[in-house]
Amino acid sequence: MTETIVYTDGSCLGNPGKGGWAAVIIKNNQEEIIFGSEKNSTNNRMELTAAINALLKTKENEKIKIYTDSKYLKDGIEKWINNWKNNNWKNANKKDVKNKDLWTKLDSLINKKQISWEWVKAHSINEYNNKVDILARKAASAND
Repeated sequence: MTETIVYTDGSCLGNPGKGGWAAVIIKNNQEEIIFGSEKNSTNNRMELTAAINALLKTKENEKIKIYTDSKYLKDGIEKWINNWKNNNWKNANKKDVKNKDLWTKLDSLINKKQISWEWVKAHSINEYNNKVDILARKAASAND
């Protein structure tokens, strides 16, 4: 089975502010670029939105490696989400989990897929991370 490689990023002009997200999906040496924007969002919401939209482009039982420069996204999906679900979507401080709508959507999308999450340093030497960063920022700034 060929592994699908995904790079995601989110951006916000102001936080909150105009938001943009982008992803590059690489499968069978073919690249698909997706991106979008929201008039009023946060950086974390855009990071989640990028991953959600990328996963919507994948199939059940697909083997996927997602690269993100967001520790919020990576830690949330790998470390925190099970506790949130067990605690009725409350965080450790007994407050409602921020971005619950997106976390629940992401949670439903990861079922029946083989996903590994990789953190990559932002604004570094990774070509695809830099590409999605530029695309996310352009999407945010185009949202006038």
